[in-house]
Amino acid sequence: MLTVFMATRNGEGTLPSVLEAFTRLQSPNSGWKLVVVDNGSTDRTREIVTAFQARLPLAYEFEPKPGKNAALNTGLAYLEGDLAVFTDDDVFPREDWLVRLRKAADSQPFYTMFGGVVLPRWEVSPPEWLSWAPPGPVYTLTDPEISDGTTLPALVFGPNMAIRAHIFQSGIRFDTSIGPQGAAYAMGSETELTERLGRQGHKACHVSAAVVEHFIRKYQMEKSWVFRRAVRYGRGHFRRARAEDPSVYPNFLGLPLRLAVKLVKPSFRIAAASLRSDDRKVFSARWDFHFLLGYVIEAFFVGRDAQSNGERLACSS
Repeated sequence: MLTVFMATRNGEGTLPSVLEAFTRLQSPNSGWKLVVVDNGSTDRTREIVTAFQARLPLAYEFEPKPGKNAALNTGLAYLEGDLAVFTDDDVFPREDWLVRLRKAADSQPFYTMFGGVVLPRWEVSPPEWLSWAPPGPVYTLTDPEISDGTTLPALVFGPNMAIRAHIFQSGIRFDTSIGPQGAAYAMGSETELTERLGRQGHKACHVSAAVVEHFIRKYQMEKSWVFRRAVRYGRGHFRRARAEDPSVYPNFLGLPLRLAVKLVKPSFRIAAASLRSDDRKVFSARWDFHFLLGYVIEAFFVGRDAQSNGERLACSS
């Protein structure tokens, strides 16, 4: 038995097509079920999911607390079997997706985490400049050069991820301080978990035969959206770096001055590339600038919160 988890918020634009794709999935011999956690939707999400309950082995749960990870933690109460599979409400699985993950988990007992391939499904043809953007951070697309077998935990992506159930049965949960929750947040909700498990000694496996397609909307192909994504990626990168090495910490009153100074370098690169009319280098420098900006922003927030907590502790002692 395996359980598939999907968190959604106002997903009526893609949910009907995604759930229709789920009706065509080949079932593993051990069976499967789908748990959809509605994270405070105000659209027709509940109605859409309910309409598929006669066609899918489906459970619906509502979690009003904002945050994808909060929703996934709520869904884990429905975990059955020995394998938890995770995906998103804008991801289309190939028909043999679950069969391939099941086979990998059964034949590779050495691994705790399994990640498959995430390909793009473009709403419209992407502009040429989009090839300059890093596909992993921007669209959660996997590197086609990754080979089967052992891989880095950070390369197991949320839209196509499986983790052995005993991990969650031991009490481990997603970190609710990271991941989608509103317009501004630190990226890396699933990556935080896989890296945490990696530090505990768990191994990750890449499964190239397990394939899904991530729907990329037209507005997500605008440069302004991509650079906002760079800020979120930078914020998440700081949190993950600090989890791995606590010495990564703000320098003065919550402001990482050394990092703030680093923002000057890509600013000069933007100016220089603009003078040469080198659009690709301008884009690269702007991505680096927004990534570092996100890193600095998150460091400031973390430092401010830590300072505030320290002050409260001092007052209570």
